[in-house]
Order: sequence, then C-alpha cells, then structure tokens
Amino acid sequence: MDNWTKAFEIVDLTGYVWRSLLISVASAILTLLIAVPAAYAVVRLQVGAALGSITLGSYIAPPVVALLPLFFLLRKLELLNSFPGMILVYGLMNAPVAYWLMRGFIKEVPRALDEAAWIDGAGYLKTFLVIDLPLLVPSMISTALIAGILAYNEFLFASAFAQNPSVRGLTVGISLFQGERLVNFGQMAVASIAGIVPIYLIALLMQNRLVGGLTAGAVK
Repeated sequence: MDNWTKAFEIVDLTGYVWRSLLISVASAILTLLIAVPAAYAVVRLQVGAALGSITLGSYIAPPVVALLPLFFLLRKLELLNSFPGMILVYGLMNAPVAYWLMRGFIKEVPRALDEAAWIDGAGYLKTFLVIDLPLLVPSMISTALIAGILAYNEFLFASAFAQNPSVRGLTVGISLFQGERLVNFGQMAVASIAGIVPIYLIALLMQNRLVGGLTAGAVK
C-alpha cells in the first residue's frame, strides 16, 4: 500500500491523467471532424475513391518515420510543447482509423433516406446534417472512444513533442518511475492502474452507445 502514497507524492500523477484526458478528448473530436465528412463524401457522394487506399497507406510505415518531419513542422508552427500541437498530431494520426470505422457505419445507413431527402429538395449538406448525422451518433461515439484511447495510450510522440512538464501526459509520467539503474515496479504499476480507471469508467458509462455503434446495421 505504500506504493500508492509514494506514487502520488513522487510524481504529479493526477495532473498527468487530467492532461492525457484533455488531449485525448480534444483530439478525438478533431478526428471525427475530419473522418466523418471524408467517409460520407466517399460512400455517399462517390468523391475521392482513392482516399481509402491513401489513408490505409499511411499506416504501413512505423510512426517513428514521421517523428522528425512532425517535429520540424510543429517547431515551425510554434506548437511544440503545447496542447494544440499534441491535439493536432493525435487528431490527424487517428483520422485513418476513424475513417475506416465510419466508412463501414455509413454504408449501413439506408441510401433510400438520402434519395428521399434529395427528391424533397434537400441539398447534400442538409441531408448529411439533418438525416444521416443523427443516425450516426452512436457510431461516432464508439469511434471517438477508440480514437481517444489510441491517443491516451500513445508514448512516442508524447515523449518527443511534450518536453514541458505542464503538457506531458500519463504515458510519459509512467516512464518517470524508471531510472538509469532502478525501476520502481510497484509505483509504476500504481500509475498504470490509476491511468486505466478513467478510461474504464468512460467505457462503462458509454457502453450502451458503444454497443449500439458497434452493432449498427446488424438488425434491420
């Protein structure tokens, strides 16, 4: 039990968790803003058919390949060691995953609904916002949860682009329990459990939406 008190005394564990949650939630919102319209345009409007292959191709190379280009880009934009910089990186990084998830969900929405709206005079934008978007809310929530968890668990970019302690997230905070010759396994385990709790509670509270999104279209 001493590990629990020492873990919070040695490191600002609560602050690391809150910062990780802030970055992951904001980046998940940004990911949806990019992925949902892109997937809708490809599936419904038949625009940019090669977008799927391009987004999938971005996952072929390991993330370390993008480390230096992103570092210099963020430095040029003066976004290093900042929350907007981390949110931008994670929001773009998880867009391909969200795109492929939303692409499948949008295909399950009957196209007849869009065609009926078009016959009644609704434009593409109104059809998307009024007809399709409300039906996609459960799917968007499940996609946002996945994108948020991916951002919450990421370590490479967090350690490279957030050198300022006021921006560091939980994964970097856990690594601080490892020294050059000694690893505080007990305190590291405490930090890991403390980091799991918020994600577990969010998934527990959102389980109905999550299951509804993952099973969308299974039953007509």
